[in-house]
Amino acid sequence: MSLLLVLAAMIWGAAFVAQSEGTKYVGACTFVCTRYVLSAAILIPLGLASGRKGGKTPLSRGELKHAAIGGLVCGIFLASASLSQQVGIETTTAGKAGFITALYVVGVPILGIFFGRRPGLKIWFCAALGVIGLYLISVKEGFVIEKGDALMMLCAFLFSFQIMSVDHFSKGTDNLLLLAGFQFLATAVISGIGMLLFETPRWADIAAAAVPILYAGVMSGAVGYTLQILGQKYTDPAVASLIMSLEAVFCALSGWLILHQTLSRREILGCALLFAAVILAQLPAVKKRAAA
Repeated sequence: MSLLLVLAAMIWGAAFVAQSEGTKYVGACTFVCTRYVLSAAILIPLGLASGRKGGKTPLSRGELKHAAIGGLVCGIFLASASLSQQVGIETTTAGKAGFITALYVVGVPILGIFFGRRPGLKIWFCAALGVIGLYLISVKEGFVIEKGDALMMLCAFLFSFQIMSVDHFSKGTDNLLLLAGFQFLATAVISGIGMLLFETPRWADIAAAAVPILYAGVMSGAVGYTLQILGQKYTDPAVASLIMSLEAVFCALSGWLILHQTLSRREILGCALLFAAVILAQLPAVKKRAAA
């Protein structure tokens, strides 16, 4: 089952390349809207059908309501994070985008302070290490942060809220596919409103970006999430999150192999420090053996 999580990380890492290519043809709102329309169209039917036994479905109105409300809340954060990510990726490389976005893994426990969850000394160390790595890959001479890097930082912050929302609402249902489907639907609607207000979508442009949109919508959204669900079912959560954080590595490799993007030595060091912070933050604490 660990192989499924590795495959999911590979799919998500390569999605940054698809997003980067998509910016050449359509605006951020259009790309986000169309990709999540596809994801919702796949996962909602699967979620409705996943619990069927003997031609009957155990889904109650309460479960549907929970999935709808949870999907809306999670979708608001996902839409905000995805839009800032899509706009930011227009002016930064896929590799840097992947690593900065990965900072949400450190941000989640830190954000938990406001929800009564006090992080330990290790988390504070990881946060500091992550900030140093972020500085090396984002801040240029004169303390200038590029627009794309700043938007990616905002994206990581918003993803922290999205992850905590998913954690909260997923505890009240066993049908995670339906919750994810409604989340994608809410994201598509919100970004669709932005598309109609701020952009001029054209079918010709959407058709030109068909491959990146299909990959982001079908593979990254629907397939990647399904692999995560299946993989985590039989894998320890700490190990699963550790494996999935390889998304950042596959993102950089995809940008290098497909887009021929390069990182300076300073940026590579920053990526290494940031990735080390992500990994260390997820490792379980070593329990002290009780005295005999």
